Amino acid sequence: MRNVANSPFPPFSKVLFASVLLMLGTGIFFTKKTNTVDGSVPSSPNLLLEGKQTNDLESLMVEKENGSCRRPPQATLRFSASREIADRICCFNRHYAERSGYFLATTWVEESMDSSSFRFYDSVTGKLLFHGPVSREFSDLVAESEQHGWPSFRDDEVEWRNVKVLPNGEVVSIDGTHLGHNLPDSSGNRYCINLVCISGQPNA
Repeated sequence: MRNVANSPFPPFSKVLFASVLLMLGTGIFFTKKTNTVDGSVPSSPNLLLEGKQTNDLESLMVEKENGSCRRPPQATLRFSASREIADRICCFNRHYAERSGYFLATTWVEESMDSSSFRFYDSVTGKLLFHGPVSREFSDLVAESEQHGWPSFRDDEVEWRNVKVLPNGEVVSIDGTHLGHNLPDSSGNRYCINLVCISGQPNA
């Protein structure tokens, strides 16, 4: 047995040192914050969702009354988005997308051009999914979206209470709406999203 007298730490210091290590290991000293519209601090997209671990997030997309959704998309979507395409892409699909550049054929850019902020809602449930722009101009967001072919959002523009990212990069709503995929670039996470899936009327 090791002699306490020969230890480089007195007993109390050893306990304190062990406690500090424990707190570091459990993340007590480190809390990552992501801004949301209401100023709340959401969980990371890949941590917890009402008790669900990351590997349980797939359960969000189980078969429901209308594909992965509980019901079809709203009857009238914003930006003149197609309800038929929305139903097919958002509720009966996990891998494919609306055609590249589809958002340019809608009224989204025109309607948002004169606004200092925007909000996008789930085309099925009406829940808030994305907001912004954050730390950039609207013109920058549009330019990036045009470059890649789909509306592209960054971490601070995601409403993490209602949006989750599956381990394979699929981006979904907490209600089972397929939204798109995370395709990171040199600037970080880039959420490449189908406009038809985020064209809902709020609080439907």
